[in-house]
Amino acid sequence: MKTVQHNFKKIILILAVLVGINIAGHFIFKRFDLTADKRYTLSETSLQIVDEITEPVYIDVFLEGNFPGEFKKLQTETQQLLEEFKAENPNVIFQFVNPLDEEANRDETIQSFLERGLTPVNVTVNEKGQQTQEVVFPWAIATCGDKSIKVPLLKNMMGASTAEKVISSVQHLEYAFANAINSVSKEKQKRVAVIKGNGELHDILIADFVKSVRDNYYIGTFTLDSVAKNPNESLKYLKKYDLAVIAKPTEVFTDAEKQVLDQFVINGGKTLWLMDHVSMEMDSLMQTGENLAFPRDLNLNDMFFKYGIRIRPDLIKDLMNTPIALATGQQGSATQYSQFPWFFSPAVYSESANPIVSNLDVIKFEFANPIEPLKNDINKTVLLTSSKYSKLIGTPSEINLNMVEERPEQKEFAGGGNYPVAVLLEGKFHSAFENRVLAFNDNTFKPVGKDNKMIVISDGDVIKNQLDKNFQPLELGYDKWTNNLYANKEFLMNCVNYLLDDNGLINIRSKEVNLPMLDKEKVVENYTTAQIITVGLPLVVLLVFGLVFTFLRKRKYSK
Repeated sequence: MKTVQHNFKKIILILAVLVGINIAGHFIFKRFDLTADKRYTLSETSLQIVDEITEPVYIDVFLEGNFPGEFKKLQTETQQLLEEFKAENPNVIFQFVNPLDEEANRDETIQSFLERGLTPVNVTVNEKGQQTQEVVFPWAIATCGDKSIKVPLLKNMMGASTAEKVISSVQHLEYAFANAINSVSKEKQKRVAVIKGNGELHDILIADFVKSVRDNYYIGTFTLDSVAKNPNESLKYLKKYDLAVIAKPTEVFTDAEKQVLDQFVINGGKTLWLMDHVSMEMDSLMQTGENLAFPRDLNLNDMFFKYGIRIRPDLIKDLMNTPIALATGQQGSATQYSQFPWFFSPAVYSESANPIVSNLDVIKFEFANPIEPLKNDINKTVLLTSSKYSKLIGTPSEINLNMVEERPEQKEFAGGGNYPVAVLLEGKFHSAFENRVLAFNDNTFKPVGKDNKMIVISDGDVIKNQLDKNFQPLELGYDKWTNNLYANKEFLMNCVNYLLDDNGLINIRSKEVNLPMLDKEKVVENYTTAQIITVGLPLVVLLVFGLVFTFLRKRKYSK
C-alpha cells in the first residue's frame, strides 16, 4: 500500500512539474541559435521592424513542389527564417504554396505570374534515374491590408551554378523579407524628386526605376526651369524632398540652378548623381557605325570639386566587358545577330564589403568615366571600379563599331585599371558658393551643411531601361539584344535605400551566412568508399550485433 501511495505521489509531482513548465513557457520564451554563423538570429533592425507590426502580414512563398536539392535547401532556409519572424510577432503569417498544383490551369497560372513580373526558373529533376524538367517560381508575396510587394528569393548570378545562386540568395533572405515587411506594414514617409530641365533621360527610359522606388517612397518630378523665374521659391519647394535623383543631364546647368541643388545638399537633402562627362550615345553609334566622343561640360565641375571628387572626361576601355549584338547576316527573312565583346561597356563586379554593393552580380556600364577622389574632409567610399585590365581613352576620340574586332593583349592595360565609377560621399559638405558671389540672393544660405551623404555614378545609362517592340519599358538591367539580366536595378535600389535609410535596414545585406557546398568531384572520387560507409557498414554492425545477441542468448538459456 505504501508503495502505491509513493508512486502516486511521484506521478502527481511529475504532473505538477510539467504543468509548471508549460505555464512558465507561456510567459518565458527563448529560441536558441546553435549555428556557427548565427544565420537564424535576427538583427536588431529586423526585430524592431517586426515588433512594430500591428496588423497581420501575410507571406505566400511559392517554393513548394518537386524540385532538386538546391531549391529544397532554399525552401528550408526560407521556412526557418520566417519561423523566426513569426516567433517574434504572431502577426507574421506565412504559407508555402505550389502555384502549379492544378495541372489543368498550368499555362494560365504561368502567364499570370509572368504578367506580375514573377519570372520562373526551369530546373532539371533527377528521379529514379529519369530526368524531368520542372518550373519553379522562386518568389514570395508579402501582403498587409491592400498593399503587396513581391520578394525575389533567388538572386540572378551570370555564369553561376544553381548551388552558388542559392548560397548567395540565402545571404540576403533576412534583408529581403525585412524590407518587404517594412514596406507593406508602414506608410510611405520619404520623398524622392527626379530632377528635370537639363536634358535628363526621358521618363519612359527610367520607368522601371521609378516603379521600383514607388514601392517604398513617394516619387515625383521636379523641374529646374522654374529656377529662372523664382529661385527662392524653387529651393523652398525642393527642400520638401529627401532625395534628388539627377539622371544623365546633357545640358549646361546655370549658376542659379547649381545654387538650388547646392543648398538642397547643404540643408541635408540626399543626392544620387548619374553623370556622363563624355558625349557618346550607343543608339546613335548603332545607327551610324561610328561617332565622335567628346567632353561634355555641364558646368558642375566646381561643385563636385568642392564636394571632394572630379569626374574626368575620359572613356574607360575594359577587357572585362559586357557583349553587344550586331547583325552579321540574313537567314531567310530573319536577320542573324552575333554577340561581340564591347570594350567600352565595362562589366563591373563588386569587391567591396559595403552593404550597398556586397554580393551583387555584374553591373552593366556604358561609356563610363573615371572618378578621381580629392583630398578634403569628406569621407569617400569607392563602391565600384573597373577591372584591373582597363585603361583610359582620352577625348575627343572616334568610336567605331569595327572596334569589336580588336583583340588587345593584357599587357596593353598594364599599370592602370581599377578606376572608380561609383563613389559614396559622407560628411559635412561645404557649399560650392562658399566665399563666392551668389547667383541669387538667399537669406537662408548656408556655407557649411550638417552630416549628409550622396552617391556619384559616372555613367547615366546605368539607370536606363530598354523598351520592347511595343515601346513599353523592360526591366532595368535586362538587355533584350543579348538576353542577359544585369544587377543595375538592385544596385540602384540599394543606393536609394542606403541614402534614405534611417533604421540601418540596408546593413543587413552585409550579414555573412556560410552554407557548405557539396563537392561533386570529391563525391565521384570517393563514391565507392561512401557507399561502403553508408550502406555496407550499417549492415555489418547489424550482423555483428545479431551474432553477439544470439550467442549471449544461447549461452544464457543453455544453462
